[in-house]
Amino acid sequence: MDTYHVVLYIHLFALFIGIGAASVLLACLLQLRRAQTLAEAGPWGMVAGKVSRLFPIAILGLFGSGAYMTSDIWTWSTRWIDVSIAGLVVIALQGPLVAERTAHKLKHALQENGPGPLGGHARRMTRHPGLWVAEFTNIGLVLGIVWNMTEKPGIWSSIAAVVGGYAVGMALALPFTRSQEAELAPSPEPAA
Repeated sequence: MDTYHVVLYIHLFALFIGIGAASVLLACLLQLRRAQTLAEAGPWGMVAGKVSRLFPIAILGLFGSGAYMTSDIWTWSTRWIDVSIAGLVVIALQGPLVAERTAHKLKHALQENGPGPLGGHARRMTRHPGLWVAEFTNIGLVLGIVWNMTEKPGIWSSIAAVVGGYAVGMALALPFTRSQEAELAPSPEPAA
């Protein structure tokens, strides 16, 4: 076993940590969105807060191991690597600047709500785009980066993979930001 393969294992392990944490966070968001009372929402919010601590570990593991592998067998002028690093930077910034800030607002809305049924403000916060868009677009970015890692495309194809992953994530996130009333609204009657 050589150093490169140990670092590759660390790289994949960091990826699995990130994907696992994103999966648990998505389950928490789905349950928070579905919650009718503070008692239903509280545990999912606490789990989400705890699992979010894994993302910096995954990001640092991915960057550190990726930097070693780039220096060992690639070069820093390899375009798919540059694009993938840019995608990782977006993930690293979008998490704390968008998702975590929104999560703190949700936490305060739940605390202000108090026990019992969730009021309008707390329910709206469970559908806030800052939660859903960040979650789905980060997953889309990761999938685009993984595509780049496996295919090692040229500059334009690697950009298309990352931008495409982000766009698909955005499209998947938007339905989750709708209010329950909009989801349950009857469709208009056809003109007779």
